[in-house]
Amino acid sequence: MSITTKRELFAPYDPAYDPLVSDGPGRNRDYAPTYWAATAGSAPDDDGPVTGDIEADVVIIGSGFTGLATALFLAEEHGIKAVVLEANRVAWGCTSRNGGQGQNASGRLYRSQWIERWGLPTAKRLDAEIRYGFETFKSLVAGADCDPQPGGHLYIAHRDKKMAFLQNEARVMRDQFGYDTRMLSADEVRSQYCNDQDAQGAMHEAEGICVHPLKLAYSYMKRARAGGARVHPSSPVIGWETRGGVHHLKTPGGTVKARAVGIATGAYTAPGLHPTLKNRIFPVLSNSIVTRPLTDAELKATNFLTHEAITDTRTLRFYYRLLPDKRVQIGSRSAITGADASRETHYRLLVDGLSRKFPPLRGIQIDYSWWGWVDVAHDMMPRIVQPDAKQSVFYALGYGGNGVSFSAHAGRRMAQRIAGHDDPVFDLPIYDSPLQFPAQGEWAAPFRRFGQSMLYRWYYLRDEVI
Repeated sequence: MSITTKRELFAPYDPAYDPLVSDGPGRNRDYAPTYWAATAGSAPDDDGPVTGDIEADVVIIGSGFTGLATALFLAEEHGIKAVVLEANRVAWGCTSRNGGQGQNASGRLYRSQWIERWGLPTAKRLDAEIRYGFETFKSLVAGADCDPQPGGHLYIAHRDKKMAFLQNEARVMRDQFGYDTRMLSADEVRSQYCNDQDAQGAMHEAEGICVHPLKLAYSYMKRARAGGARVHPSSPVIGWETRGGVHHLKTPGGTVKARAVGIATGAYTAPGLHPTLKNRIFPVLSNSIVTRPLTDAELKATNFLTHEAITDTRTLRFYYRLLPDKRVQIGSRSAITGADASRETHYRLLVDGLSRKFPPLRGIQIDYSWWGWVDVAHDMMPRIVQPDAKQSVFYALGYGGNGVSFSAHAGRRMAQRIAGHDDPVFDLPIYDSPLQFPAQGEWAAPFRRFGQSMLYRWYYLRDEVI
């Protein structure tokens, strides 16, 4: 049974945490003040912090979607009982701070960009794998009490000039990949889905499921532990040595020895955790707010007829949806650094965006506001790899904001790799090479945030002015 059952035992949430400059994610910290943490109910039993030396076949670092899914599939498909190490509370990082939108996607690239980068044959094979991954996600959602909201994904053109982009993407998805992708006019969006005043039209994808992410993570954990996995919160890895092929992972309570290690820490990867990850991920902040429940009059005025995932075509996109209890959640990218994350400007971006899209909600009470880090790969695509064939170290990282659904399948594939089972799909781009360095080389890593600041200014001009 968990020994961390009383809220007052948790260390305070740190709103300024920044993975590029903070000395690790801390230990036993409480959740960010998210709607998900407030409404998930009591956390399931865990195995408490590590309190002595342990030996394990496999250790998974990180207890978010990916880590718990890996432990689940190791148990259910390979008969391996993993030990999961978490620095803070279970699903403390990306998994309890996202928007809960599960889409048939992986990384930041569109399918037309897959064709440009790898050619049509590889793009079709990658699409088949991502579709299979979405089936993995759907099967886990079907067995979980996580408030699922199916219906698809509505991709809103926020300016008329974006319609050509969506029309091309819809055509590629229909003609090359066989999807039932439809284009909608502005009137169709507003009369059939929601009265978004930004909408100049939209592309609708049939695949998409919104979930309560923390409830889903709790379901993963229950299944993983039922299969024999152990989940240890408040157990950050503070030292790592490999001797004779055995990994010695030091935690505050004891050392865990393992023959194989899977890294599933997302954007919350501690600096120096492992050499194979140095400068391989660029963490980016995303903010989110949730309103009070809408009244019937407000629902009528906004014409919210859908609970499905909605995003718009801004480069720094808004993602939003109507929750089961009639609240609206909306999020977008925000600050550059953790120290700047709590500034009013970033909160106002979301409040103003909500009121612009839905004028009847101007001034509505905001009940929840939070932010969290997103693990962005430098080439915009995730990796599920063993970066060095001589080391039994694996990682699944770099979802770029599309990890709610694909993390389930990433966990399945990482479990397969850890178990030593090869597969023909492992020659696909997301499986056959490690995460890349910055395009300018490793020397450019210290200057990434300056470049990010300049890019954000350019994105704003391109999205709203030019």
